[in-house]
Amino acid sequence: MRSGVHLRLPATTANLGPGFDAVALALQLYLDVGAEAAPEFRIEASGRSPEICGAPENNLLLETYRGILREQERPVIPLSLRMHNEIPLGMGCGSSAAVRLAGVAMASHFGELAWNRDRILVEACRLESHPDNAAACWMGGFVVSVLDQEEVKAVSMAPPADWSAVLVLPGRPLATTASRGLLPESYGRATVVANLQRVGLLTAAFATGRGDLLTVAMEDQVHQPYRSEVCPLLGQLLPLAGQSGILGVALSGAGPAVLLLVSSRGGAAEAQRVVARAVREPAEILLCGLEAQPAVSESEDPLLSVGR
Repeated sequence: MRSGVHLRLPATTANLGPGFDAVALALQLYLDVGAEAAPEFRIEASGRSPEICGAPENNLLLETYRGILREQERPVIPLSLRMHNEIPLGMGCGSSAAVRLAGVAMASHFGELAWNRDRILVEACRLESHPDNAAACWMGGFVVSVLDQEEVKAVSMAPPADWSAVLVLPGRPLATTASRGLLPESYGRATVVANLQRVGLLTAAFATGRGDLLTVAMEDQVHQPYRSEVCPLLGQLLPLAGQSGILGVALSGAGPAVLLLVSSRGGAAEAQRVVARAVREPAEILLCGLEAQPAVSESEDPLLSVGR
């Protein structure tokens, strides 16, 4: 019987304004999952949303794990899972990507599929339908990615060590499908060009540590103007870009959370105070670092294992 496995997967924030479905950034908030073969499925959950993470029914991790094994015509081995979750659910912080990666990795391990990390990422991106969050979660850092047929083309770069993040979470989650439904089917040339210019500038800013470019580089015309009607925090916080050490402001993924990148970890506390004065509705404000390292997998499987 296969030995157990432990996974540590970071939260992610996608798009960063103009990089729609193309760029994402790993954050120092984690989903920790330990799994062992067992006579029946059991889940012990702690941290954020334990009632959802620990539910045996409608559980995305278990659905992913079972689905992969059935697709590959392998027996579904029951697991005893121990989970600790720090990632906000339904907020645009990459929770589904982290869970799907965990499910695929466990299916590969316990189903003896012998998938390497590249194949695990491809399968998770296929289930997600876009590569941004999954690639950043699996690889760490600031990641630019493309899902090209059956391959994920992705490049990760470590963000500047002194940059940090502030996440502002409203009281209610928002389904990504609902947020995507607000977007138009087509865009004018000027809109597309403006976003292309800014996503290029955004990538260059991360590559060179040019925080002074982020106020402009994180501007967007493709999705944020349409999502702002269901993500009111965005309109309240966008004016803070360029002030009090806040380098740039954008929706976190599809929202409703808002991401603020700040110039230093010490400055994050001041940014938190500025944000608290600006928001006009109940909201949770989280400070977190940027994760430069890949997701950790600890097991006896050399194809899967990555440690720190």
